[in-house]
Amino acid sequence: MLARLEPAPAVAYTLLDGSRVTTEDLRGKVVLVNFWATSCVTCVKEMPQIAATHEKFRDRGFATIAVAMSYDPPAFVSRFAETRQLPFAVAIDNTGEIARGFGDVRLTPTTFLINKRGEIVKRYVGEPDFAALHVLVERLLAAG
Repeated sequence: MLARLEPAPAVAYTLLDGSRVTTEDLRGKVVLVNFWATSCVTCVKEMPQIAATHEKFRDRGFATIAVAMSYDPPAFVSRFAETRQLPFAVAIDNTGEIARGFGDVRLTPTTFLINKRGEIVKRYVGEPDFAALHVLVERLLAAG
């Protein structure tokens, strides 16, 4: 018997442009939620691969949200997103509510992959194996 998948928490992401996206808005898409910080060396190192993953799959119902940790100064996050021209949604978790919703995330990077039904399929602590991640994303996008 397959293990039951845990539903992604019902959270609202406030994006850098001030707009809001909720867990419910993302249903029907495969979603990568990446918790990161501008002060995290591994986060900065993996960001180009997260951007490449987003670019590769976004036209097929894939969404990426990079959630900056509550301790990261918003100006730093905004500048990082701008200078790196991040092609996906960037949210600032200034209250820590999003991190708490995902099981009290404290380590960065921590990345979650969520299926079209809004269930957490995989949790990565540290940099994911991007080749394996792409295989999993392909499978989830192909699933009904």
